[in-house]
Amino acid sequence: MQDEIEFRRAAESALEALKKHLIAREEEDEAGFEVEEQSGVLNVVFEEPAVKFVITPNTPVRQIWISALSTSFKLDWDASSSTFVLSRTGEKLIPLVDRLIHENRHD
Repeated sequence: MQDEIEFRRAAESALEALKKHLIAREEEDEAGFEVEEQSGVLNVVFEEPAVKFVITPNTPVRQIWISALSTSFKLDWDASSSTFVLSRTGEKLIPLVDRLIHENRHD
């Protein structure tokens, strides 16, 4: 398991990459969402339907948590791929968030 400093660095880097990815998507025509950052927490706020995804590091358990679509997704650090992964599906952070955004739009 990572120590706290290693986790914070990895989580900060992963969330920064996710934020850049989402901002690029936000600038696309008809993205339908805005990205907000507050104290290390990313919020993806949708206009229609009015929904918010919350993406936050959880330092005590060394996970990144995503609250979206009435579900909590808990991603663990995967040293072999150097990224956070949802263990039950094997999805990495950015592809998982992209899938959740797609599901929210087409619900």
